[in-house]
Amino acid sequence: MPNAPSVKYNGFIYSSEEDCQVARYELHDAYNNKSTEYKSVTAMDSYCVQFDSFPIAGLNKTGV
Repeated sequence: MPNAPSVKYNGFIYSSEEDCQVARYELHDAYNNKSTEYKSVTAMDSYCVQFDSFPIAGLNKTGV
């Protein structure tokens, strides 16, 4: 349920769509390797949303 006290949201900025897709794959892979018990009480999803932005100084230096 969105906005429930136990719901956690995270957001990350990546310098390219490819970097985002790689991170998304790794996140889902890590989740899929968790125990059945963990997955029965934890729901997870991720999205890559591309948008135009002003230049972000240092973005390509973050290692993300």
